[in-house]
Amino acid sequence: MNKKKAISFLTLFATVPVIANGVDRINGLDLSDSSRIHDLDEVVVVSQPKESFRLRQQSLSSNIFTNKEMSSLGIHDLRELSVYVPSFVMPNYGSRITSSMYVRGIGSRVNSPALGIYSDGMPIMSKSAFNYHFYDVNRVDILRGAQGTLYGQNTEGGLIRIYSKNPFDYQGTDLKLSLGSRLYRNAEFSHYNKVNNNFAFSVGGFYDGQNGFFRNQTTGERADKYNEAGGKLRLLYRPTDRLSFDYIADYQYVDQNGFPYGKIEEDGTTSSPSTNLQSSYRRNIFNTAFTVGFKANAFDLTNVLSYQYLKDYMLMDQDYLPEDYMHLEQRQLQNAMTEELTLKSHDAVGGFWHWAVGGFFSAQWLKTNAPVYFDSEMNKMLSANITSYAYNGMLNAMAARLIAKGIPAEQARRQIAAKIEEAGGCTINMDMGVIPGIFRTPTYNLAFYHESNFDLSSRLVATLGLRYDFSRTVIDYATSAEVKLDESVMGHNVNVSVASNLNHREHNNYVQLLPKFGLNYKLNNGSNIYATIAKGYRAGGYNIQMFSDIFQTELSAAAQKARGSLDDTHNDQYYENIANTISYKPETSWNYEVGTHLNLFNHALHFDVAAYYMQVKNQQLSVMAGNYGFGRMMVNAGKSHSCGVETTLRGNVFDNHLSWAVSYGYTRVLFDDYVDSVSVGGKKKAVDYKDKYVPYVPQHTYAVMADYTFDVQNSKLRTITLGFNLNGQGKTYWDEENTSEQKLYHVLGAHADADFGFMKISFWGKNLTNTKYNTFAVESAATGKKYTFAQLGNPFQCGVDLKFHF
Repeated sequence: MNKKKAISFLTLFATVPVIANGVDRINGLDLSDSSRIHDLDEVVVVSQPKESFRLRQQSLSSNIFTNKEMSSLGIHDLRELSVYVPSFVMPNYGSRITSSMYVRGIGSRVNSPALGIYSDGMPIMSKSAFNYHFYDVNRVDILRGAQGTLYGQNTEGGLIRIYSKNPFDYQGTDLKLSLGSRLYRNAEFSHYNKVNNNFAFSVGGFYDGQNGFFRNQTTGERADKYNEAGGKLRLLYRPTDRLSFDYIADYQYVDQNGFPYGKIEEDGTTSSPSTNLQSSYRRNIFNTAFTVGFKANAFDLTNVLSYQYLKDYMLMDQDYLPEDYMHLEQRQLQNAMTEELTLKSHDAVGGFWHWAVGGFFSAQWLKTNAPVYFDSEMNKMLSANITSYAYNGMLNAMAARLIAKGIPAEQARRQIAAKIEEAGGCTINMDMGVIPGIFRTPTYNLAFYHESNFDLSSRLVATLGLRYDFSRTVIDYATSAEVKLDESVMGHNVNVSVASNLNHREHNNYVQLLPKFGLNYKLNNGSNIYATIAKGYRAGGYNIQMFSDIFQTELSAAAQKARGSLDDTHNDQYYENIANTISYKPETSWNYEVGTHLNLFNHALHFDVAAYYMQVKNQQLSVMAGNYGFGRMMVNAGKSHSCGVETTLRGNVFDNHLSWAVSYGYTRVLFDDYVDSVSVGGKKKAVDYKDKYVPYVPQHTYAVMADYTFDVQNSKLRTITLGFNLNGQGKTYWDEENTSEQKLYHVLGAHADADFGFMKISFWGKNLTNTKYNTFAVESAATGKKYTFAQLGNPFQCGVDLKFHF
């Protein structure tokens, strides 16, 4: 074994993406030199309207995935891709509405995301639309670290850019048919046509479904079955060498059972889901964008105008138990538009100054209809609580009179208890019914940004950037609740109704300046080292799922004092208190990073490593609401910090027959200042989480992948490829106290492909060792007793893909 091969094997287990194997020429780039690998950024060229340099030349940590790589790994959405990216977690749990993403220790399960997503230059505005089916995808870029200067709010952890295949560069018809265990089925069709040098188009569609892995033990249904489908159209027109138009329209629909959470038992095992109502989710999304590009003599102009529509329905059994405590229905209707204009200095002009300047505007109109239903078991529990409160109140008050006369306390209590029972006892039946709620939460964002890169010398580049970002968040809510009390107290019967109506409008304005500073020093062979400082920002907003908790607290107190029916009224001070309760502040951070991109051994090896430190203020956390935990809400911790290392290593050996890659990320994120109050025995208690790990963030993420291609001397069969992949995450804590955790786990996959030219057959398997692990866990005290529920990762599955290109 020669020196280069030995080095490649020794580094195989040190860190992701692989280069295309078995191909001699892509987009005119010669790949025949078996001693070299090439940047994927060179192989799959895409136009960047803001950046002046390719990814591995920039001062940031990133990964690139091509269509070939994602096909080899069996990637169908961003959740499945995330396990091959260091320090990036997007767990596969819940439903397509749940787009929880954590990068470098920041993120949350609700509201403001930690990463921004751009699809063909269009920013995806709704977090409920982040998790969608991949097809017709040519390339995915994942940029880690704050990208706020160029991309604004909610890119504090990084940015994901998704690109479709361009019919000017790729023509023909692609057809994919898949079948797998648990009746997994998938069909994808795309046609790409370059009509002439000025006009090209593509059209495609897909269907995807599976019967599911987890059976609801109460209803007998599969708790995670799903069906989804969609269609896509793209039109490109280039009337001149300077002017271009790009129109894209993408529609997707999903109908699925969701939230297959099972209780974590005392022995640590996770039981099967068992809810009396089967949770479900349906979603329609339609995203369309029109991009105009113009190449002037000194600069490139890009204008992107988009419209985005989302309509969905969610049914969730909120107690996750076979008993009928409570459930939630939620309907979202969103219309959004974005407008972004960017000017970038023309690369052909040269000079020492490379600049980009632009403006961005977005408006989202979101209406959420979210009634919460208090069901039979919940009303029984609430009735028992208020009955106990009323009974003990009477008992203690009447017994106190006897005690004042000198009768021993225990004897007095027995005498009064007997009199109450003789008079008819005390029984109060409480019925909360349904809590309707209409919430309108429009948000607006306006920003102006500039970034300059100065060539201080032939090797040293300095980056200076600044963004002015203004956002306005609004909540206009109309919600109400009514408690009906059927009281029978010592022979007296009375029906009492206590009602509350909340109808108000609140808003907050936020202004942020997002600077960026960087130095990049070029080494030989295209390598570089860099250092950056950047400010990150996640938007503030309002919680809507906690109103049932607010009502329960308010009406329970009113019902205990009521002597007749009443309608609880509210003054301005009360609404101000609610505004303070439901709002959460923006999260900001300063990000410090050093790293390098190295091309080693005459480009036989690519090695990327980055180390970072982040100081986070007002960290946003998703927790269960208030006293009762009837919904999730966002809160702000005081301060935290995150530090870690990310490495990526890839290479090709054996005349490009073996392609391999390894990645590893280490993340350590701790609370520096976070004091919360929890309910213990009905009393509030302060808990200090200083030096505790931030939940939902795995400390270690890694992935290993390798493909070996055999050339076949056969007129029909061209190559056979055998490959494997291994990924793992952990340890992950599920709560702020760090009492519940998922240890480091490992998931193994493999595939075998036979390439016949126009047709490829792939046999694949996932989780070959049937590893059992939890992708997510949450505590709930909706029933009055705290339980922990979790979703298991998917078990072993296998299948076959047939891919055709005509």
